[in-house]
Amino acid sequence: MDNIGQKERKTQQRVVKLFRETLGYGYLGNWEVREGNRNIEPKYLRAWLKVQGHADALIGKALTVCRDSGLCRSLHCLSAFSPSAASSRFR
Repeated sequence: MDNIGQKERKTQQRVVKLFRETLGYGYLGNWEVREGNRNIEPKYLRAWLKVQGHADALIGKALTVCRDSGLCRSLHCLSAFSPSAASSRFR
């Protein structure tokens, strides 16, 4: 890994630490090389939106818009985190 890559990895580790320790998020791991990896994981997003009290029809529409707009391919790193309170309900 080159010097820039090392700096980027350290920055990513600090961000993970911030989300876990300060913001209370649960870390789902490094999915960088996971088969079928996406920036937004519909399974986890659907479950989290359900826990937040959103209706199934609205959740389905949001996921469709996300998929069709290309948003799922353009966001970075959201798939790695889920709020701890919600994540335990759908793991």
